[in-house]
Amino acid sequence: MKAALRLFYPPQCLSCGAGVADGGAGAVHLCADCWPEAAFITGACCDCCGAPLSDDGSGVDTVLVCDDCLGTVRPWTRGRAAMVYGGTARRLILALKHGDRLDLAPPMAAWLARAAAPLAMPGMIVAPVPLHLRRLAKRKYNQSAQVSGRVARTLGLDHQADLLVRVRHTQAQDHRGVADRYANQQDALAVHPRRAAGVAGRPVMLIDDVMASGATIHAAALALLAAGSGPVSVAVLARAVKDH
Repeated sequence: MKAALRLFYPPQCLSCGAGVADGGAGAVHLCADCWPEAAFITGACCDCCGAPLSDDGSGVDTVLVCDDCLGTVRPWTRGRAAMVYGGTARRLILALKHGDRLDLAPPMAAWLARAAAPLAMPGMIVAPVPLHLRRLAKRKYNQSAQVSGRVARTLGLDHQADLLVRVRHTQAQDHRGVADRYANQQDALAVHPRRAAGVAGRPVMLIDDVMASGATIHAAALALLAAGSGPVSVAVLARAVKDH
């Protein structure tokens, strides 16, 4: 059956649709043109936000933290990102987010699960950053929830898609300064009342598509900690960095 499907529907590049070789279940499925623009974060990275860093050669056990995280109070403890935001990663995330490309969720979740594996802890809850109902009605689905469920399943963790809710609608974060981004998200998120008792003391992994300033995840982490959760970690499909 699988051979027949490959005959009629040969593997295509996830980004541009060009034909690619079938490398099996774990294949990245990006063509020779899109692959160079896909900056996967596989080496040294900031332990707080996942941004790629130069390896200082001091050993694999060294905890590295980027300049942004050194200069900003982060309410979460650890973070990872699958890719740098730009090029192929940007095209894929925008297609998943705004282009109804739900077929992208499984492979992108697999990439994120690999990156987020070091964050997994016993009893951990995996939860997406939620959309407000107005935005959800427009998009029809929460792209972060499409990814977070698959990440939780791969890592063998408890998934709670409704752990957090938006208590007020916020404007888009695009084209805002850092201070405006934080003000826009302040007190916009809360733990769902029916989940409050179950989150007490448990570690949580927050899943989102992109981290830029970190304002949205900051608000989400504060809401979890205010509800009495254990330590919060974050895992994002892509991390925006200054040089990209």
